[in-house]
Amino acid sequence: EHLKAKLDAGASYIITQLFFDNDDLFRWRDMLLKHGIDVPIVAGIMPITNVSQIKRFVTRCGAKIAHPLLVRLEAAEANPEEVIRIGQEHALAQVQGLVEGGISGLHFYTLNKSKATADVVRAWKATAN
Repeated sequence: EHLKAKLDAGASYIITQLFFDNDDLFRWRDMLLKHGIDVPIVAGIMPITNVSQIKRFVTRCGAKIAHPLLVRLEAAEANPEEVIRIGQEHALAQVQGLVEGGISGLHFYTLNKSKATADVVRAWKATAN
C-alpha cells in the first residue's frame, strides 16, 4: 500500500534495498505485477567484502543472507581476500541472473569499497560480450 501510494504520488521506478537472493526479488516483482504495479525495478546489489560488517548491516536494514552463502563466508572469514572473492563471485552471479530475468537496472551499494563493485562490473561486461 505504501509503495502504491508513492507511485500514485509520482514515483516512476523502484530502487530496492540490498538483497542476496534473486529469487526473493523475482517473487516480489511477480507479487507487484499481480497488484497492478508495473514500473521499472532497479535492484540493490552489494558485493560483500567483510563478514562482520555485512552481518551488522543486514541486521540493521532487515535484509538476509542465504544460509549457503553465509556458511561459505564464515568459513573464509579469516582470509579477507577469500571473503572478497566470494562476495564478488556472488554479486556477479546476481547481476547475470537479474539481467537475464529482465530487471530494469542495477544500483550498487559500495559502502566506500568501490573496487569490489568495479571488479564485478568489469567481470560482468567480459561475460556479456
